[in-house]
Amino acid sequence: ILCAFLTAFFANKVEHESRHCNGKGLQRQGSSSFDRVYTANQNCGHAYPTFLAVLWCAGLLCSQAPAAFAGLMYLFVRQKYFVGYLGERTQSIPGYLFGKRIILFLFLMSVAGILNYYLIFFFGSDFEIHIKTITSAISPLLLIP
Repeated sequence: ILCAFLTAFFANKVEHESRHCNGKGLQRQGSSSFDRVYTANQNCGHAYPTFLAVLWCAGLLCSQAPAAFAGLMYLFVRQKYFVGYLGERTQSIPGYLFGKRIILFLFLMSVAGILNYYLIFFFGSDFEIHIKTITSAISPLLLIP
């Protein structure tokens, strides 16, 4: 739900900037401020399917609490990226890099969950407790910029 609200907020910013620059509704050609808002919105929109896929896989296959924490952090980072993109483009780089790190963490959680499933299936060994302990210990490290 927060992802949908954030997407709506970004779309509202694009609409507001379009009306402010052109006065006629949504038009792609506008000022450089409109281009920055539009591009930031497009970049965020293109990243959400990947984010949602790894978030769901990490939560279902590995551990829900660290996945939820990483998901909330990702939404916060995307907001910072969007706001940073509205200023200087170099201000958006920390948010972009931080977001990549969170996506990598969620991807690794997904891979660990899949590997644990196959270890259970083929060998009968369950490492779920160990994986949950490790991901719960590593997830606070996402706060380090």
